[in-house]
Amino acid sequence: MRGTRSVASWESTPTGNYPMDSSHKKFWGIFELKQRWSLSLRGWSLVAGIVVTVSVVFVCQAYSFLAVTHRVSANVLVVEGWVNEHAIGVALREFQSNHYQRVFTTGGPVPGHGRYINDFYTSASVGADLLKRAGIPDESLQMVPSRTVARERTYSSAVALRDWFRDHNLLIHSFNVLTEDCHARRTQLLYQEVFGKKVSVGIIAVSNPDYNPKDWWRYSDGVREVIGESIAYVYARFFFFPSESSSGNEAQAAAASH
Repeated sequence: MRGTRSVASWESTPTGNYPMDSSHKKFWGIFELKQRWSLSLRGWSLVAGIVVTVSVVFVCQAYSFLAVTHRVSANVLVVEGWVNEHAIGVALREFQSNHYQRVFTTGGPVPGHGRYINDFYTSASVGADLLKRAGIPDESLQMVPSRTVARERTYSSAVALRDWFRDHNLLIHSFNVLTEDCHARRTQLLYQEVFGKKVSVGIIAVSNPDYNPKDWWRYSDGVREVIGESIAYVYARFFFFPSESSSGNEAQAAAASH
């Protein structure tokens, strides 16, 4: 007896063969029912556990990772000129208690001007003036302004300092940089990249008096600084590739044109 021919076609799937009849197609074959993998309740529980674990680790470790303090043996202290007055007071105590011979302030054009005007309209000048009024001797103090407005202001400040040392034949083997809390890790990374492995760059993080570092997530300032600096550090660590246009000679040429 001749067998009958089935009118339904078949589709092979990971779990077997299913007939592709009219029950698996809708609207004249425009839509088609197919098998797919999806997370089970156990899978979603695992994903949720990973997210919670990562979040807890971030909350507990992010601030201490970013606001690192690691001094090196040095007689030169560098202070980022844009720091607040609380940090200026810490810089004074750092200078007095660790026998530094020189203090350098760095920083570019002050916010609001948008471009370089002169050395006295820079964060380096503002920081030097605050340190002088705080009690650091004028003969120990030197401002080193960055004359360009760049996306990476910290890197530009480090370049300006490196070029100042070279122009004044000052051979520096190590120095410490003082900055504000969460900015410290990125500052050390960029200064070390500019000066290279032959120079030891230490870092001093001054905590922000506006919030408690242990409970940073409870304060808007803390959330903004930790999350913002986390993103900025990842960018600087993995995606920032400075060009030759950051050199001090071109910065000085740009300043002269103004």
